[in-house]
Amino acid sequence: MTLEALAKQGHNNVYDSLVASIGPKIRDIRKEFIKDSFSGFQLAEHRLESVAIIHGMEFINDSISSNINATWFALENILRPVVWIVGGVESGNDYSILRHLVRKNVKGIICLGLDNSRIHQAFDELQLPMADVVTMDEAVQAAYYMGDKGYVVLLSPACASFDLFENYEERGKAFRKAVKNL
Repeated sequence: MTLEALAKQGHNNVYDSLVASIGPKIRDIRKEFIKDSFSGFQLAEHRLESVAIIHGMEFINDSISSNINATWFALENILRPVVWIVGGVESGNDYSILRHLVRKNVKGIICLGLDNSRIHQAFDELQLPMADVVTMDEAVQAAYYMGDKGYVVLLSPACASFDLFENYEERGKAFRKAVKNL
């Protein structure tokens, strides 16, 4: 089975799949059954969910990533250039953990929220294009214009949603709707 055939992409998911295949292999479960299981696995809603590809840009909904660690995994697993939509209500986030990933793959940052000062403090020195917005429609449009063919527009906020949305599900649905309205 090729890595591309896995439903769940990314380094950590490849390792998880390798480990998960040991048990069935020991029990002599057919390779085809294991392969079908891994290629047909359904990802959770709002977790690295591919929403659409528009003019060669893929829009990925990772609204469930409301903390630094979850966003770290999202950024670490996307190997193409990223326009990152980040922001919301944060509680003392240490964005320095993300700096090397942002420096490596992120080509622009869209700050979605009422107070984006800490995001600017963390990433202004990287001199990436940045935009501050207060609606999801503005965020998606700004990301679209900041991106290019082959880019990923990633909503992975690293923050809670409560400044603009009721919860991460509402934020993710707003992202999907804004992408569909492009």
